[in-house]
Amino acid sequence: MSFEVLRNSKFILVSVVYLSLFLDNILLTVVVPIIPDYLYTLEGNATVDAETDENGRVGFLLSSKALVQLVLNPVIGSLTGTLGYARPLLIGSVNLLLAALLFAFGQSYEVLFLARSIQGVSSACIGVSGMSLVASRYSEEEKRSKIMGFVLGSIALGVLLGYPIGSILYDLSGKTAPLLLVSVAIVFLIFFQLAALDFHTIKQKTEPRTNWMYLLSDKKIIIVSGAIWSSTSAMAILEPCLPLWLMTHVKPKKWQLGTVFIPDSIGYLVGTNFFGMVAYRIGRYKTAIFAMLLVGVSAILVPLATTMSQLVIPHLGMGLGIGIADAALVPLLASLVDQEDGYGPVYSLQQVAVSLAYSLGPIIGGEMVREIGFAWVMWVVGIVNIAYCPLLGYLASKDGKPLAQDGRKDYDAVQKPTTKYERFYDSDDTL
Repeated sequence: MSFEVLRNSKFILVSVVYLSLFLDNILLTVVVPIIPDYLYTLEGNATVDAETDENGRVGFLLSSKALVQLVLNPVIGSLTGTLGYARPLLIGSVNLLLAALLFAFGQSYEVLFLARSIQGVSSACIGVSGMSLVASRYSEEEKRSKIMGFVLGSIALGVLLGYPIGSILYDLSGKTAPLLLVSVAIVFLIFFQLAALDFHTIKQKTEPRTNWMYLLSDKKIIIVSGAIWSSTSAMAILEPCLPLWLMTHVKPKKWQLGTVFIPDSIGYLVGTNFFGMVAYRIGRYKTAIFAMLLVGVSAILVPLATTMSQLVIPHLGMGLGIGIADAALVPLLASLVDQEDGYGPVYSLQQVAVSLAYSLGPIIGGEMVREIGFAWVMWVVGIVNIAYCPLLGYLASKDGKPLAQDGRKDYDAVQKPTTKYERFYDSDDTL
């Protein structure tokens, strides 16, 4: 099998993007149970006051990734016009390897902070270029919805596996082992990308209309990006605020604190994998309205729980709602710029929405909890998501029939593969 055939395979392309996003999110979460304990042990803090300083430093370290990614997302989106989509994906993976190695061997706060910041660079490259690659190769709306939902599931899978891998291997063999394991997987990913991606062909746009001014003047793109921000913010605010509330009101065991977010990841995995096609068939805006209602109701139910078991349903609902919203809205963004053929900028805007949620959400949420309490914060989050639904309803009413609402075009004339190798490796049936 030649590299040419390998690089023409949609199945291989999807596998590369899936693995890239998966490992990015594995590294994102594998360090979360490691860093606080490692820094506390390294610096020999023993008093309660010292531990409370330490919490601030750890929070700043962990949030640095989202802040760097927030700044770089627009830059990467613009660079895809000259570099293409494959090169930023490779650059992101190389930076991901560097971050993993720095985490593995770093023995000071400054080095670990640098590692987390470098991952912000890699996440910006992987998130923007990865989704753009998939959008550019799947021009048929139905297939695009299915495949993009599947690819988004890699995020949930990485988050779901990262926490236990980090905590178990750290407990058994220390900090270096889990991070070296991730580093080896990233090395494999880089060689996979070098073999499977086309780094030479860069499609030049004749009319580069998809710039930031164009995107920010399109009300559909702004409302869709706002919906992604609003639904994601629910989880971004919940993650740092819930554990302290649980310890104060529910008093769970330590192992329960580590498992409380598992239903969210499972819900997101189900939502992204199984609702992409549903959203396409019944209407993406209508599906997103249902998803945001589910997120809103789930957020309102969270502070009503009095036991850990009562949190399972609202957590599952919140993860499912966010997953369904992403499965409906992320492919829709590609449809909204299809005529301009500029997927990099629009997916950089989508990543800005996510990064904004995860960078500002914990800060704003923490301050609001201090002022009005955890319960009111979650109720406000729920109400905001529910109140956002009329904006999506407005877009749905403007676009008419469900199957025509996303600007779907006729792609029946797409050229079919001709050789037996291309027919096999370009097949979408395996996905």
